[in-house]
Amino acid sequence: MRILDQMRMAYTPHSYENSGEPKSGVAVAEELGVSAGRIFKTLVTHAGADYYVFVIPADKELDLKKAARACGAKKIEMLPLKELFLRTGYHKGGCSPLGMKKDFPTFIDRLAEEEETVFVSAGKVGQQIEIRPADLRTAVGGEYANLHEE
Repeated sequence: MRILDQMRMAYTPHSYENSGEPKSGVAVAEELGVSAGRIFKTLVTHAGADYYVFVIPADKELDLKKAARACGAKKIEMLPLKELFLRTGYHKGGCSPLGMKKDFPTFIDRLAEEEETVFVSAGKVGQQIEIRPADLRTAVGGEYANLHEE
C-alpha cells in the first residue's frame, strides 16, 4: 500500500479473517463477498535463472505454455515454494505483485481488463488491495496477456 500511496494511485484495502493458514483465492472471494474472478492470485515462475510473475484470476489455472510465450521463454516452471520468500520477500498466501525484493517481469491475465476493479494480495495473509486493472498494470510495469487455461 505504501508503494501505491507513493505513486498516488487509488486503491481500497480489504481484510479477511486470518487463521494463520493461507486460504484459496476462491475462499477469500467468498469472505469478501465478491466473485472469484475478481480475486487475482500472484504466481512466481522461473526459466533457469530468470524469474517471471503472473497475476491471474483465483478461479483459473496458469497455462504454462501461454505464460512462456508471453515472456519469450522456451519453458517455464513454477518457483518451488521453499524459494518463494527468498526470491520475493513474501510467504505463500501473501504474495503480492507489488513490492517484491526485485522487479520481475510481470504479466496480468487479460481477464482483468473486463473488470472495473480487481483484488490482489497486499503482501500479508488476510489483506487484499482492490485496484483498477490499469493502475495495477502501471504500478508493476506489467503487460496484459492471455495466461489462463481454457
